[in-house]
Amino acid sequence: MPPIRILIVDDSAVIRKVLGNLLASDPDIVVAGTAGNGAQALARIPDVKPDIVTLDIEMPGMNGLETLVEIRKLYPKLPVIMFSTLTERGATATLDALAKGASDYVTKPGRTGGSEESREGVRDELIRKIKSLCAVREPPERSAAPPVRLSARTHARIDLVAIGSSTGGPNALTTLFPQLPADFPVPIVVVQHMPPLFTRLLAERLKNISRLDVQEGKADQKLQRGQVWIAPGDNHMTVVRKGVDFVLGLNRGPQENSCRPAVDVLFRSAAQSCGANVLGVVLTGMGADGTRGAAVIKEAGGEVIAQDEASSVVWGMPGSVVAASLADGIYPLSDIAPEVVRRVSMRRVATAARR
Repeated sequence: MPPIRILIVDDSAVIRKVLGNLLASDPDIVVAGTAGNGAQALARIPDVKPDIVTLDIEMPGMNGLETLVEIRKLYPKLPVIMFSTLTERGATATLDALAKGASDYVTKPGRTGGSEESREGVRDELIRKIKSLCAVREPPERSAAPPVRLSARTHARIDLVAIGSSTGGPNALTTLFPQLPADFPVPIVVVQHMPPLFTRLLAERLKNISRLDVQEGKADQKLQRGQVWIAPGDNHMTVVRKGVDFVLGLNRGPQENSCRPAVDVLFRSAAQSCGANVLGVVLTGMGADGTRGAAVIKEAGGEVIAQDEASSVVWGMPGSVVAASLADGIYPLSDIAPEVVRRVSMRRVATAARR
């Protein structure tokens, strides 16, 4: 296969050089061109014909967000990775970019290139995301058949919904939460792969568009109906049983699947604390985080549903769950919230009827 062609767009010549040097270490990637601002980027795309673009957010003249909007108009399928600073302003702009159609983001090293360790971290993260977003995928089969249901063996009452997402997750969550009713009868816990600060801002955005109370997770917080808790960046979030209550736990344990927070950690703790009374939901994301945790949920008697390939930005996480035969249903993003409501309501009604 030919190497992946990348266009680097950044107003800093130092950053352009640093990124070019970092990516040159991978034989599967070639820097096809660079641009110092948005206007240059738009002019270069037809000549360079990149497979993917890295786009700085803060640039003079046409900034990254304005450039992204134009790229989406002209090249709606071209993957774009935003480069942002790890500041409140940078995090806010990154979430804006994701909402405007950016495929993913990476936080950049300092303006002088950062330390060797930070450069290596950026390189590894960037290469993973480039290869994931540019992976060749077979077009999903179009069918009028109902969603695939791989298992219908569980009938336990659902007392907790646990959601995992990564690449494409912020937009998926933005689609999902406004569809949930204000009287949703159980708490929801979420792991979205994001660094500190980003997760707080994401929780605030979701709260503004949701009828539920969405907050960043806090240690020892009691879980109650109508609440949504987003795992804070750089912390694993767990569900712990204390007497008749369930509370949140936070820890800085080792990364799992190169992630902290990790979906596997949350799913595993939910199953261990709530047994069969858990519904796991695996949304769009790179990698396989959530698969081992989904297996624990299933072993405990709970249920797991996954987002389908066609509506996923990257079908890594949900695809891995499906490949492991752990999904009780596979649904397009638009159907996930109605399906969650249906399963939670159905199980609660059925449990009450048996009493």
